[in-house]
Amino acid sequence: MKKQIWLAAVPAILLATGIACAAGKSSAEMGKEMFSDSKLNGSANDSSCNSCHAGGKGLENAVGKKKFSKLVNNCLVGKMEGEKLDGRTVSMRSLKKYIQSLDN
Repeated sequence: MKKQIWLAAVPAILLATGIACAAGKSSAEMGKEMFSDSKLNGSANDSSCNSCHAGGKGLENAVGKKKFSKLVNNCLVGKMEGEKLDGRTVSMRSLKKYIQSLDN
C-alpha cells in the first residue's frame, strides 16, 4: 500500500520540480513567445513587441544599453497600454535573450 501511494506521488513531484526549475530559468524561446504576445503584461490593445519591431527591427543597440528594461517598459506602458515589467525578472531576461539571439 505504501509503495502504491509513493508511486502515485512521483508524477506530481516530477511536475512540481520541473515547474520550479522552469520558473527560474530565462530562455530565448520564452522571450520569443513574449515578444509576439499581444497581451504581454496586461497590454490593453492588439500590439505586441513584434508589431513595431518585426524581426527585431530598431532594437539593434537596445540590448547593450544599461537601461534595457526602461526601453522595454516605455513600449509596454505607452504603445501597448500595459503594465511595467520588473527588470530583474525571468521575463525581462528572456526578452533580452531573445533580442540578443536575433543578430540584427
